[in-house]
Amino acid sequence: MKKEYKTFETERLIIRPTTEIDASFIFELLNTPKWIKYIGDRNVKTIKDAEAYIKNKMTPQLEKLGFSNNTVIRKSDGVKIGTCGLFDREGIDGVDIGFSFLPQFEKMGYAFESTNKLKEVAINDFNISKISAITLKENLDSQNLLIKLGLQFEKIVKIPNDNVKLMLFVFKV
Repeated sequence: MKKEYKTFETERLIIRPTTEIDASFIFELLNTPKWIKYIGDRNVKTIKDAEAYIKNKMTPQLEKLGFSNNTVIRKSDGVKIGTCGLFDREGIDGVDIGFSFLPQFEKMGYAFESTNKLKEVAINDFNISKISAITLKENLDSQNLLIKLGLQFEKIVKIPNDNVKLMLFVFKV
């Protein structure tokens, strides 16, 4: 029996767990210039790679914790526009909230709308008391969104197996 995971809605968006049916969208998103610049190349070069990435990197956490990466879908036309998620990330205290959108859907409030809903869900549905986020110092758009979400800059960190210095933002309930 396949377990059902929660889907959430906002006024304009549907936020549901990413599955292998989203592979072509995930392939497109992970290969955008901003994803590669700010998040990193995940070596997803084909739709088959994207299916494997979802199956091996996203689904296990979803099955273990009930939350993971979500695909964000615009209600008005059913178009997949981005992702947001809650991640149990090694080296980060608290659950990491993250987001990324296709370039044509940036600057429309979708990232704030979806991550704000996810923050609410983290606290109310998953009883998470500390939400963290990491971003590069040069990613000002991400920092501004985190501040708008109520997270505060805490310190510079490095996560295991990565030498990049990251800004850590935190929200405590």
